[in-house]
Order: sequence, then C-alpha cells, then structure tokens
Amino acid sequence: MRRWLVLAAAVLGIAAVVSVLSDGFGRDPSVVPSNFVAQPAPDLAGPTLDGGTYDLDEHRTEVVLVNVWASWCAPCRAEHPVLAAAAEGLGSRGLTVVGINTQDTPEKARAFLREMGGEAYPSVLDRDGRHAVDWGTFGVPETFVIDETGTVRARQVGEVTPAWIEQHVVPLLDEH
Repeated sequence: MRRWLVLAAAVLGIAAVVSVLSDGFGRDPSVVPSNFVAQPAPDLAGPTLDGGTYDLDEHRTEVVLVNVWASWCAPCRAEHPVLAAAAEGLGSRGLTVVGINTQDTPEKARAFLREMGGEAYPSVLDRDGRHAVDWGTFGVPETFVIDETGTVRARQVGEVTPAWIEQHVVPLLDEH
C-alpha cells in the first residue's frame, strides 16, 4: 500500500511540473503583468548623462515615455533609433522621452550614445539600479508610457517597435 502512495505522489508531482512548464513556455515573454499599469508613475529624479538633472514631476502634464536601458544591452541598441525617432518626430505633439540608464557606467553609456548618433533625449543615471527597481523592471530594455495625469498607461518588456509606439503613445498624444 505504501508503495502505491509513493508512486501516486510521484506521478502527481511530475504532472504538476509538466503543467507549470507547459503553461510558461506558451506565454509571450513581452507580456508580463505589471502592477504599475493604471497606477501613478513612480518618482524619477536625478542627475543625467549630459550633466543636467531631470525630475518627472516637472513633466506631469505631458505624455512621457520612460525607457530603462544600458549600453551592454543588445535589444537596447536595436530600439534606440525607434526611441530617438519618437523623441524627434512626436516631440512637437507633446511627447517627452527620458531614459533611465541602469547598472552602467556613464563613460560606457556616453560611448553608446555617441556610437548611436548622439543623445536624442536625457537619461537619468542609475548606476546601482535603484530607479529600475522602483519602476518594477525585470531587465532591460523596458519602457513605460505615462499620460498627462501621471498615470502609467502601458509597459513594454523588451524592444520597442514603431508599431508599439503607434499603438500605445500616439493615441495619448491625440487626446492631449
């Protein structure tokens, strides 16, 4: 009798592991639930790569795109032109773009930006990752869209695309 109980427990354990793994492998990794969406944006203030300072509170009536990035991140390299184009093309419609350069050195971050054609928008320094943690990020890149009331309206885990900008940012600018 005891042998059957051990065997049944082992079968149930294997079934539970298979169920968890099969459910996890079927998900889109860019779709990660966030407690921040539909909530007030976390604070963001500090020195920037260009030697200035940035405070999100000064932009609470604007649509703001916050991108968490690092120079050592390959997808960040791929999405940088998309973000630079959004900053340039949508800035006149009311979009402000700001980066959080996390777990990086200012020297490497500045070299990255020089290589990518220059700094198209300010980036707050976050060497110890404190801001990234405050924003609930799991890694880089991650991007958040904040509406003019200071509420997080969308989050993207992974590389931002022009289609994502069109879907999540442009409608907010049209409302603005």
